[in-house]
Amino acid sequence: MRKTIKRLYSTALFKEFFENEKSSGLVLIACTLISLLLANSTFATEYLHIWHMKLGTESVEYWINDGLMTIFFLLIGLELEREIYIGELANIKEALLPIFAALGGMLIPAGIYLALNVGTPAHSGAGIPMATDIAFALGVLSLLGNRVPLSLKVFLTALAVIDDLGAILVIAIFYTKSLSWMNLGIAMGILLFLFILNRMKIKNLIPYLIGGAIMWYFMLNSGIHATITGVLLAFVIPFGDGSSRSVSYRLQHYLHKPVAFFILPLFALANTAIVLGDDIVDALHLHYSMGIMLGLVLGKPIGITLFSFIAVTIGLCKLPNDLNWKKIISVGFLGGIGFTMSIFVTLLAFDDLHIINNAKFIILISSLIAGCIGFLALKQNLKNKKKHAVSN
Repeated sequence: MRKTIKRLYSTALFKEFFENEKSSGLVLIACTLISLLLANSTFATEYLHIWHMKLGTESVEYWINDGLMTIFFLLIGLELEREIYIGELANIKEALLPIFAALGGMLIPAGIYLALNVGTPAHSGAGIPMATDIAFALGVLSLLGNRVPLSLKVFLTALAVIDDLGAILVIAIFYTKSLSWMNLGIAMGILLFLFILNRMKIKNLIPYLIGGAIMWYFMLNSGIHATITGVLLAFVIPFGDGSSRSVSYRLQHYLHKPVAFFILPLFALANTAIVLGDDIVDALHLHYSMGIMLGLVLGKPIGITLFSFIAVTIGLCKLPNDLNWKKIISVGFLGGIGFTMSIFVTLLAFDDLHIINNAKFIILISSLIAGCIGFLALKQNLKNKKKHAVSN
């Protein structure tokens, strides 16, 4: 009975997560278009100045990317924690399919990128095509309406969450340029203190949020990207039984709308203010551009499908009854919608503003191509299923 109740709460929160993420995806599309238009209009100078304007010692864009995005990662961490404890990742047999899919969806795109850029100054961009944008991917999936089976929504969501965790680990390991052991030690000490509060069953959220803010400051000064704090904090916030009364559930519920309709749209506006110069088309032929595009558009579906097929073939897991390999391939293309995380990694991978600008543009083009292919393929597969059901 207890397990059934947990599943009930888990399903309810998953539906809320899915609904908010798909709506956010549509908002992100609108924000991206608006930002591109303004950045290439007569108001371009004024619009770009907004994001470079100083707020204290740093720019507005900096506080969005290093500050507000920590809250986004906190939400991702809370969702991952929920999936591990009582969600689709609680059963190892069920969890292995999206885990293998995510692993393939990271390794193959990174491999393609490196094959084209090894030995060049742009090799640091290998993490760019590894990530999946949850909001955009679920936003595209939502356009297909109620025809999409629940197992496909769950698979894509779990895949994207695990994918983002992988991207976070890549950021922490490979994009740390200098390390202050003292600041990192203090941050880890605070994390340990919060973990002790968790084990003491302290359920008041305030000490965790204050501790998380202080941990963010020291993580920022440690050299490791401060947004990692969000994920670490998520796993020390009391989960309890996962019910609507638990601290973790309530925080995740409160964060959904601010993240989906304020933080991510702000990130999209600030980071897609791309000035499209006369040489932007020439950027398509550059090795790092080809690595990003081939990684997202081809590497993602190949990696997701190949690793899923291997896992099923050797008996580690099985496909849900209402899924087939055509649907997995189609969802693999949706996994090629990089956007948020890909742009985020771009900002860490490169220092040259010209390369960053080009890479952002390639990410947008690649995500658009991958999203369109995935949408059309799924639409055809679901249409065939509907015809088959009618004929029977």
